[in-house]
Amino acid sequence: MIEFRNVSKSFWTGERRKVILDRASFRVTLGKSLGILAPNGTGKSTLISMMAGLIKPDEGQILRTSRISFPMGFTGVMDTGLSGAENARFAARFYGVDPDYVEAFCRWLCDIDEYFDQPTSTYSSGMSGRLSLSLMLSLEFDIFLVDEGMPTTASAEFVQKAGAILRQRLEHATLVMVSHNPQQLRRFCESAAVLRNGRLYFFDTLEEASQMYEYDRRFD
Repeated sequence: MIEFRNVSKSFWTGERRKVILDRASFRVTLGKSLGILAPNGTGKSTLISMMAGLIKPDEGQILRTSRISFPMGFTGVMDTGLSGAENARFAARFYGVDPDYVEAFCRWLCDIDEYFDQPTSTYSSGMSGRLSLSLMLSLEFDIFLVDEGMPTTASAEFVQKAGAILRQRLEHATLVMVSHNPQQLRRFCESAAVLRNGRLYFFDTLEEASQMYEYDRRFD
C-alpha cells in the first residue's frame, strides 16, 4: 500500500508557484492497478517520484507498506561508471536477489550485445532506458511505478518483450501509471484518476476519468 496523508507539493518556477498537490489524501491498494491522467507539465513525474520516495513532500506524510519499484525509466538507479552487467549485479545485491539471475535477465532483455559490458556513460538515451526498464522487470515488487509508458526510443521488439513481461509481473503485483494519453493506460489499468490543479479526482473506470480529462482539455 501507498498512502498519502494531506500531502502538499509545489515548486517555484521563477515566475510563480506551481502547485503539484494541495493537501491530497488517497491510497493505492494492492490488487487494483491505477492510472493517473494529467497533461504534460502538471507534475506527473513529480507525483510518481514521490510515491517511490525519491522526492519528499512539502507537507503531509507518505506511508509505504509494500515493496515499491523505482519509476520505469529512472536512470538514477544506475552508476554511469559501471557497465550494464555491473549495474545489474549491484542492483541484485541491493534488493537481495541472485546477481547471476539479474545479470542474465537484463543481458537477454536489453539485447545490446557488447555494450552490456561497457560503462553506461557510453550508452545512448535509448540504451539507458532499456537497462533501467530491464532492471526494474528483473526484480520482484508489489507495486510497479510507470511514468508515461514504455520508452519511446526503444525498438518495437524490445517494447513487445518488455510489455509481455510486465503483464506477467502484474498477475501478482499492482501498477501505478501516470500519462497524458488515456490509450497508454488502457491495457494495464482498472481504475483511474485525473490530476487537476493540485487535486486528484478518482473514478471507478478509465472511461469515466477519460471523459473528465478530455472535457478539461477542451477548455484549457
